[in-house]
Amino acid sequence: MANLYEINTLVWLGELSRKYGKPLSLRRVPAREWDKLEKLGFDYVWLMGVWRRSKIGRQIAQQAEELHDGYAAALPDWAADDVAGSPYSVAAYQPDDQIGDWDDLGKAREQLARRGMGLILDFVPNHTGIDFLWAKRFPERYVTGTEEEYEADPSSFVPVTTRGKTTYIAKGRDPFFPPWHDTLQLNLMRRETRAAMARLVKDVARHCDGLRCDMAMLVLNDICRKNWGDRLRCEEPVTEFWGDLISSIRNLIWIGEAYWETEWALQQLGFDFVYDKRLYDRLRHSSAHEVRLHLLGDISFQSKLVRFLENHDEPRSAEVFERRRLEAALVLIATLPGMKLYHYGQLEGHRRRVPVQLARTAAEEADEELGLTYRKALRISQQSFLAEGEWQLLEPRNSGDGTSSNLIAYSWKAGGRIKLIVVNFSPDWAQAYIPVRIESTRETCELIDEWGGERYTRPTAAFADPGLHVILDGYRSHIFDIKR
Repeated sequence: MANLYEINTLVWLGELSRKYGKPLSLRRVPAREWDKLEKLGFDYVWLMGVWRRSKIGRQIAQQAEELHDGYAAALPDWAADDVAGSPYSVAAYQPDDQIGDWDDLGKAREQLARRGMGLILDFVPNHTGIDFLWAKRFPERYVTGTEEEYEADPSSFVPVTTRGKTTYIAKGRDPFFPPWHDTLQLNLMRRETRAAMARLVKDVARHCDGLRCDMAMLVLNDICRKNWGDRLRCEEPVTEFWGDLISSIRNLIWIGEAYWETEWALQQLGFDFVYDKRLYDRLRHSSAHEVRLHLLGDISFQSKLVRFLENHDEPRSAEVFERRRLEAALVLIATLPGMKLYHYGQLEGHRRRVPVQLARTAAEEADEELGLTYRKALRISQQSFLAEGEWQLLEPRNSGDGTSSNLIAYSWKAGGRIKLIVVNFSPDWAQAYIPVRIESTRETCELIDEWGGERYTRPTAAFADPGLHVILDGYRSHIFDIKR
């Protein structure tokens, strides 16, 4: 298990600059700010948005009326200067001037390493910014169309003219949404594009401990083919881009943003972790039964999932989750197998979702009570027991009133110790017998609830048959440390 903290780097530096009364780049972040991250228990810090942003992309983001409501919700007094452009419209894989230079990035990595934390940076495989160097020098590395296709659908292409010749490059897109107007679509079916991308990534990898790969599933061969068809104008490679790339770069943590049931395929290609968006959706919208079904997956699959309650693409969890449901979901996220992703502002209970194009956001008052709850969850999830132990999903047994289906239960076992997690993921009172096999000659076992603080003593024989009798109010949880 590992805890990953996503920081909106540009917004964070702006807030720190105002806090300390002077402009701060990454190298000048005070040590106490890095200390805070260490004390919270994070293993990796993802500095989101460090790369040079496209100037053309910034102009597009400033003028895009469909984005203005989002800007106003996060920053009511926003002005054009507050719009920095999307960090996923990359002009160059070099630190953005507003963040610092390579030395600044290196100093940040050193500060994290001193505290036992690794640095995660972005990699965007599907597209580049419109003013990325390749657009003019190597337009063949992109998906292109004809002049007739451009004239028929000018919103889907960008004309790029080099030495008197115009190439109509397709805008990047997800097949289920309109094009991203500030991007150009790379053609990763072409061998030469793949080789160029591999060289670029090997250079970036020297400056970090891992890469979070944006929309990783879009460059899978079958998805590329379905998305672009004849416009690829090349023979489909026998191998996958990710398999070739990941196998060629060692000692790097690979994290893939993944949707559409591509998680397993990406894991098999070498990703250490991939997003678990389906769990997020179930925690937000579904019943305990649906969540439990999701947790039936093999441990080899689940241990490579990134669990989260929010990130920069999702609304703020404090805004969309009812408070008690949020706390129950947090217990699950913190104690399940896999990597745990926490988002900048999440621990403070912020409710304003910050569009990635903004360089600042309105100040929000922290929710101190929720902050304490997150800190408690992070302390518990830091225990090596939850990384080294054997995880098992348990089946709550009906205790007579049919409410057992509202409970989610699982155990961790390691070195003669057991942790038992039981969550009532419903708004109503529920009870069940939770079967746990305990090898002990003692007649009783002591249970310490690390979440609620209570202590209990129960007969050892009852744990297996009929099981530990658990009664929980709506959205309440137990995290039992069982002393045998």
